[in-house]
Amino acid sequence: MRITSSYISLKEVRFHAFHGVLPQERQVGGDFLVTVRVGYPLERAMETDHVGDTLDYSALYALVEKRMAESSKLLEHVAGRIVKAIT
Repeated sequence: MRITSSYISLKEVRFHAFHGVLPQERQVGGDFLVTVRVGYPLERAMETDHVGDTLDYSALYALVEKRMAESSKLLEHVAGRIVKAIT
């Protein structure tokens, strides 16, 4: 069997952010749990044993953290920003 791809997951990572339609939601903020699953090719990392050949989950976390820090009215908008940043 030949494995050529895998996934990295961030599961229920908690962020305090200021999303919502109501002014109070955007002032007080709330806690949000974010789960992200990203597919990536792992064949090269399996061969080389170099960190640069794999998906850096700390960079993925930082990417999600940055997008969560940008206030939005709709969570769908936040999710769209996260997806665009990953792809």
